[in-house]
Amino acid sequence: EGKMGSIFDNLTKQNKATIRVSDAIDPATLLDFDEEDGVKTKDPHIWFDVANWKLAAKAVYEGLAKTDPAHKEDFKKRYDAYLTKLDETDAYIKAQAESIPKESRVLVTAHDAFQYFARAYGFEVKGLQGVSTATEAGTQDVNELVQFIVDHKIKAIFVESSVPHKTIEAVQEAAKSKGWNVAIGGELYSDSLGSEGTEGGTYIGMVKANIDTIAKALK
Repeated sequence: EGKMGSIFDNLTKQNKATIRVSDAIDPATLLDFDEEDGVKTKDPHIWFDVANWKLAAKAVYEGLAKTDPAHKEDFKKRYDAYLTKLDETDAYIKAQAESIPKESRVLVTAHDAFQYFARAYGFEVKGLQGVSTATEAGTQDVNELVQFIVDHKIKAIFVESSVPHKTIEAVQEAAKSKGWNVAIGGELYSDSLGSEGTEGGTYIGMVKANIDTIAKALK
């Protein structure tokens, strides 16, 4: 949520305890993107690299322990258990990524939310809208992406749970008109976890569901 930064600022001014998980990540490792008004800021989609989320979990543990020191040991046990699950998840994603031929590790999506994922797990990402969903893709953006798909014979492209599917469906139709039938490989969770009870629903469920969808479509 783009407005959370200002909300945290206001809470801090009111002396409310806050934990900014992104502060735990080395700024040198954060990826840049340009806002529509030309102001450079950082790509917020840090969670798609599990290594980043391990740092976020540590920030939460340390923040809770500082705020409620009487329960520090309880927090530590849960933190340690979660770290083990995150390590297992990271290994799972890497194994699934390795199962895809290198030349096929190209992720075409509605908006450019997966750069941290790409850097961590060896993919190239082509997002139609850029990092922010507030901007809409223009005709030139669509044409360039379609030509890339046709030229590189991309096997599948992906819709996202939090972005209207019509843009990617239009790309699929345009590629078809140029003689290349690209499949819709499935729906990825980009700015949501999915509903409770779905294959997503939690952070670990979400990232595993994403890599399963990607691997199945691109193998």
